[in-house]
Amino acid sequence: MPSASGDASINRCCSKELPSLRGPVCLLAVTILLLAPSIGRAVPSFARQMDLQCIACHTEYPVLNTFGRMFKLTGYTLGTGQSDYPPLAVMLQPSFTRTALGQPGGAASGFGDNNNWALAQASFFYAGRLFGPFAEQVFGKDGAVVANKFGIFLQATYDGVGKAWSWDNTEVRYADTGTLGGQSTIYGFYLNNNPTLQDPWNSTPAWGFPFTSSKLAPTPAAGTLIDGGVSQQVGGVGAYVMLANSLYLDLGGYRTLGAHFQKNLGVDPGGETQITGLAPYWRVALEKPAGPGTWEIGTFGMAASTYPGRDPSAGKDRIVDIGIDSQYQESVGLHDVTVLLSWIHERQTWNASQALGNVSNAADTLRNFKATIDYLYDKTYGAAVQYFVIDGGQDPLLYAGSMIGSPRSDGFVLQANYLPFNKLGGPSFWPKSNVKFSLQYTIYNHFDGARSNYDGSGRNARDNNTLYAEAWIAF
Repeated sequence: MPSASGDASINRCCSKELPSLRGPVCLLAVTILLLAPSIGRAVPSFARQMDLQCIACHTEYPVLNTFGRMFKLTGYTLGTGQSDYPPLAVMLQPSFTRTALGQPGGAASGFGDNNNWALAQASFFYAGRLFGPFAEQVFGKDGAVVANKFGIFLQATYDGVGKAWSWDNTEVRYADTGTLGGQSTIYGFYLNNNPTLQDPWNSTPAWGFPFTSSKLAPTPAAGTLIDGGVSQQVGGVGAYVMLANSLYLDLGGYRTLGAHFQKNLGVDPGGETQITGLAPYWRVALEKPAGPGTWEIGTFGMAASTYPGRDPSAGKDRIVDIGIDSQYQESVGLHDVTVLLSWIHERQTWNASQALGNVSNAADTLRNFKATIDYLYDKTYGAAVQYFVIDGGQDPLLYAGSMIGSPRSDGFVLQANYLPFNKLGGPSFWPKSNVKFSLQYTIYNHFDGARSNYDGSGRNARDNNTLYAEAWIAF
């Protein structure tokens, strides 16, 4: 457990000299727990476990800094021994949605055509050391050394739009440190339910910007499989290693969970793409110092044989996603800047879907590109802008909602943030709480293939422009 001298070591490891430090002692010192979920969640139970404010691991949550990435890699397990709180947290997201043109018949069941208030979601978390502060009481002093290397992020969410409970992003890890080829090493094993959930950068899908968005606004129909296409529908297992605080390698595999199991956890399996067999997942990333900050470049992907709509009668489709990502981040004085780039290419071979009459082509491609700049001043006032584009080949049956059979959607996301308690934490009776107020505006140049009359109803792409206000309350 860290002591006063340990705190000094942590401070040294968090300095700009971190990349030059080597060895298990430094790795253990910088191992501090990350936040997690569905869209990335900042979880106060992690901060209470470490007796540190959220800004130790984040710029604005859920954007991780160098300390936070190391914190996550070591499995949500480092603690100061000062907290008797169980690793529990709660999150609420009240929201308001306005689209440029209302949606006839209502934005969703029980909601009006436009100008809708909603509790976007409420979540309960069990997140931190798997056995919380009780490992020594349960396993004894020696047993606790091993037990405290297991960490968990478990989220249960109430969807205030769909009015239903379900499990959300969930992960269990074992992590440790050592040496390999004379280089300091962090390694671990994980079980989770969403590809890229385990990744320590914000440039891969599970943790990518925008971290939240409205469930009461139209959204593009097309999306790659790895970018949320199988979230909470799969179970995955894998192993990772971070060599010399620089080279990250991750190899895993995913398979769709049974329909009955999903229903018991609040997920409707009807019509979903079913991964059959084990879909391999891979990730390689390199992080290096770059001027006053750090720069990461990497690749990730997944290759899956699938049954369309869980229907095995016509054989299998084949979907292969290959992604390239990069992240630059620097913190200088009162300024935090994070630049995120992500490009995903998906190759779709429709052996089964074409036979079932679901698609027009024997094969298609889909591309997804995102470029984001996120800025935070004095850990309190933030702004972000993203350009996004989804595009690919035309397929009238696959993209039946488009007048021209095209998946193209592109535009901008603009967001302003205010975090009044980001530096100070929450009330004494439940410390380390946080609040983030966001105002987000999404602008569409194309929507599902066209600028105007994209679905034959007379609705234009920019009629879907969305103003979304949200309070992200975590305690």
